[in-house]
This record gives sequence, structure tokens and C-alpha cells, in this order.
Amino acid sequence: MKQAITVVIQAGGASSRMGEDKALKLFLGRPLIQRVVEQLSSIADELIVTTNRPAEYAFLNVSTRPARQSARLIPDLKPGRGALGGLYTAIASATHSLVAVAACDMPFASQMFFEGARRLMVKEEADVVIAKTDEGYEPFHALYRRETCLPAIESAIEADQWKVIAWFPQVKIRTLNPVEVKSLDPSGLCFWNLNTPEEFAEAEERANAQ
Repeated sequence: MKQAITVVIQAGGASSRMGEDKALKLFLGRPLIQRVVEQLSSIADELIVTTNRPAEYAFLNVSTRPARQSARLIPDLKPGRGALGGLYTAIASATHSLVAVAACDMPFASQMFFEGARRLMVKEEADVVIAKTDEGYEPFHALYRRETCLPAIESAIEADQWKVIAWFPQVKIRTLNPVEVKSLDPSGLCFWNLNTPEEFAEAEERANAQ
């Protein structure tokens, strides 16, 4: 029996380079965050969107989750603590032990990636299953074990640490190598987050071509 999984889509960024809220910017005719939710909702036993502007995301409660449940909209539990505080909110708000975290600006967020990560986490008793690319770790498209990660993140915040991976030495990290990442994400696009109008347009072209 598969372990239940909470999917958390994070919509807390400033979108400064986009010039508008990229989560709500239309992507192929609908809000980008709606596409991300739809990419991952089939694996979610619980669906959470973290946002400090819940009224603007209320449509997610009715339009994208007609099956088991709607998205829960959760504000920051550690305001002003940056990306680490956002990760804390994601994991602390989850009901289930396994927590898949994805950013709202990743139009190719991968269900296949998270299903593979779940198998590895259970088999190897890892606390985090995460890819490491040329850009470094990819914490906002990764899988976390709530009961071990949450206290480690809390300790990092209490110690006034800000790096989103500052707490990694306290838990068991399963880093995916490039071959494993390729097998779980053949398109090579799941970590692509959109920051500019030009990237947005390119991603729409890629999505249309799929």
C-alpha cells in the first residue's frame, strides 16, 4: 500500500522579474498555478497552496479539484523568514508524513518524479529525496518526510539560519544523481521555474509542442 502524500504548491514569491504575480499569469489560457496543481493533483491525498493572499487563489477551491477535495489555502506560519520559512509552512501544514513541495512557477512539475521519489523514500528510509543539478539542490521540487524534517527546520530558524538547506546535515538526504533524475523526468523540464516574460513565452511553446 502506498504511503499517503501531501502535495504543497508554494505561491509566496514576489515575482519581481515578471512584473506581475506569475502564479496568476495566464499560461495557455489559464492561471499558471492551476496548471501546476493539475500536473500534480492525481498523486495528492491532500492538496495545499501556501499563499498570503488567499482571496486571489480562492478559485482553486472549486475549479481544479472536483474529485476528493479542494485545495487548502495556508498563509505563512513564519512571516519574514524567506524561502526557509516558506518551506517550514509547507511541511508544518501537511497532514501526511510524505510531503511533495513544488513552486507555483514550475509548469512542468512532474508527477512521475514524485512517484519515483516516494518509492525511494520508503525503500531507503530517507528524510529528503532531492535532485542536485548544476544550479545546486532543487528544494522546491522535492519530497520531504514531515516528522524528521519539521524539527530540523524549526531548529534552523531558531538559530537564525536563512539558507533553505541549512538543516540538511540533521537529516538523511537522498540525493538523486543525473541518471536517476533523467529516469524520473525524461523531459528534463521539471525544475524549470519561470522568472521573466521571455521564459514564460518559451515555456508555452514547449508545452504546446508536448
